[in-house]
Amino acid sequence: MSVIRLPRVKTQVVQPRPVRIRGAGRIAFLVVTSVLMLVPMYLLVVSAFKSQQDILTHPFSLSPDLLTTEYLQKAWTNPDFNILKGYAVTALFVVSVNVLSVALAGPVSYVIARRGERRYRVLLLLFVAGTFIPSQVLVIPVVYTLKFLGLMGTIPGFVLFETTLTLPFSIFLYAGYIMTIPASLDEAAAVDGAGKHRIFWSIVFPLMKPAVVTMVILNTFSVWNDFVNPQIILGPGSGLYTVTTGVYAAVSQYSTDYTVVFPTLLLAVAPLLVVFVLLQRHVISGLTAGATKG
Repeated sequence: MSVIRLPRVKTQVVQPRPVRIRGAGRIAFLVVTSVLMLVPMYLLVVSAFKSQQDILTHPFSLSPDLLTTEYLQKAWTNPDFNILKGYAVTALFVVSVNVLSVALAGPVSYVIARRGERRYRVLLLLFVAGTFIPSQVLVIPVVYTLKFLGLMGTIPGFVLFETTLTLPFSIFLYAGYIMTIPASLDEAAAVDGAGKHRIFWSIVFPLMKPAVVTMVILNTFSVWNDFVNPQIILGPGSGLYTVTTGVYAAVSQYSTDYTVVFPTLLLAVAPLLVVFVLLQRHVISGLTAGATKG
């Protein structure tokens, strides 16, 4: 009995080609995106040097004859909000949050990255899940917790809450970066008699500089721009105003005087603009270092 063999038919799976933005399309996309981002900033900067009438009638005009620094000087000496005190208070919060964040997230990330057990991977996923929870959702339970601990309306209470908000993404970024650092460095240090804490702070932590700098910059932006949390946790009764809550206090809710609004806003965001321009390359390199290192 003969076996009939059929010829093999070769099948080829056609995969969809990725959509690529080429030439003029890519340039148009970049131009539109840049315009959407730069126009609000342009209006903020230009309007800080204009009169009320000029802002309303010619918001986009840029006439050197009509520009003046008078309104910036008034915003700088506004009796309703001491901008220098706002800078000092906000800088205190920024430094405190960054120090606590590094001190807590660093060792936790090291343990998660160096342990291969499944429970540590699950723990990392829990921290990653925390990045998807808006801070506004946590305000009510945090208020009750801080009242119970006697920390409501205090600097330690606010610093602890802001530090907690930074931990999920910090741990995620640090752990991913530590995984790219060879574990043989830890083993060599252990042979020389170094303990776990010494290994992390003396060997591993200095190698984490790109990731740490990135998180310090991102945390600085987050704390500096935060409005809801200091407004609720510190409250007007504390007498402490961050830059953002100070702007709200300086610009009355019944006021439409743009010669107060725009100069005060410009003074509030000016330090961040300088920091971002000077350190933007560190943010990009820190976010990509864990993916390209090694």
